[in-house]
Amino acid sequence: MRERTTTISHEAVEIQRALARDIRARADAPKTYHITTYGCQMNAHDSEAIAGILEEMGMAAEKQQDLADLILFNTCCIRDNAERRAMGNIIFTKEIKKQRPQALVGVLGCMVQQEGAAEKLREKQRHVDFALGTGEIYRLPERVLHALEGRREEAFARGEDSTLYEGMPVLRQSPFMAYLTVMYGCDNFCSYCVVPSVRGRERSRKLQDIVREARGLVDDGVKEIMLLGQNVNSFGLDGGGPRFPELLRALHEETGIERLRFMTSNPKDLSDALIREIAENPAVCPHLHLPAQSGSDKMLNAMNRRYTRAMYDERLRALRDAMPDIGITTDLIVAFPGETEEDFEETLDLVAQSRFDSAFTFIFSPRTGTVAAKLPGRISQPLARERIARLIKAQEGITREVFESLAGSETQALADSPAKRGKGRLSGKTGRGMGITFEGGPELIGQIVPVKVTGFGSNTLKGETLL
Repeated sequence: MRERTTTISHEAVEIQRALARDIRARADAPKTYHITTYGCQMNAHDSEAIAGILEEMGMAAEKQQDLADLILFNTCCIRDNAERRAMGNIIFTKEIKKQRPQALVGVLGCMVQQEGAAEKLREKQRHVDFALGTGEIYRLPERVLHALEGRREEAFARGEDSTLYEGMPVLRQSPFMAYLTVMYGCDNFCSYCVVPSVRGRERSRKLQDIVREARGLVDDGVKEIMLLGQNVNSFGLDGGGPRFPELLRALHEETGIERLRFMTSNPKDLSDALIREIAENPAVCPHLHLPAQSGSDKMLNAMNRRYTRAMYDERLRALRDAMPDIGITTDLIVAFPGETEEDFEETLDLVAQSRFDSAFTFIFSPRTGTVAAKLPGRISQPLARERIARLIKAQEGITREVFESLAGSETQALADSPAKRGKGRLSGKTGRGMGITFEGGPELIGQIVPVKVTGFGSNTLKGETLL
């Protein structure tokens, strides 16, 4: 069993930040960096922290990977495709180093945190200069220094994987939307998932530290914050402190944030108290991502999800009783080992009954070290592809019907960028989490704009500004 948590002191983080400033003064230090990020929002936020550290080291972002002095890959290993894609791109940098041998290559993230992965990189990918797992991002300056000084053993050393640290610099990708991690790790041990082994056990940040960070974001002009955690519903359980509903309330009352979102929520931990807080808190957006994974009790049991189809249905009813207009999105896995046609039909029935706004659908991907990787009854790829095509078609039909039902309604959209198509139009996101385009000038970017829904495209709404 992995250790619950290792708390990194403020002094330890400051030592690394001081080291970053020292590296900045070195003549051989990299001047530019390029980060390729794979995976979830947690990885995206990790990359923002990585960029913040690199900026403190005096580096500037370089859009072209082959021109960067430091090439980083922030990896994901949740699914085989993501890991294979990352590994292929990591191997390709060998060609870049033939042209620019002074360039440094680093591999970070979940892939590195797997048992033996760093050692394998060190031995088989000699062009890679260092590796760093999810639990030690704050030590990036130290690893860069090891690479510059040719200390290869130390550059690939494995450290703690269950840490909490505060005070790292962050270079956000948006001036008005921000990620904010509230907890790390997971205690659920779903049979298909490697998260507990690569991000450690659940550990929650202190409520006051989260509120302090959110207040700083609001003061900096942020309008929408996405709270991140592998299972935010478990916030506070590990330390016996305030729970997630109390955190949501504190963020609304003490920061003035206009919009709050969060993911991900496990259905088994979606309490009545949390549903009430979502319904009553004016900052919380009317949208919840609630992964179902399957509509079959047999499959849910094999996945170790610890809820039944009936429990999921009941939680969905409770949400919609409290908030009739809430948007629900989900995750679904097809072709899990042992899945019969009847099991799959139960997933199709779940989709038909639940009427999700949208769904992220995946073919089961066996991961080394998980229980599911050893289960019998593996589904053939042709059958898996046929099932996921049927599932996608069913969900796309429901999404279209949901879009149609919203025609003529009024909503609020956070304008985030010029629309890719249509001069004088902006792209944004509704409180329900749907993309929408509407007319407007650049002065509205970063503002929450009243919009009337007038139509829809293949995966976005269309609207007109009510100003």
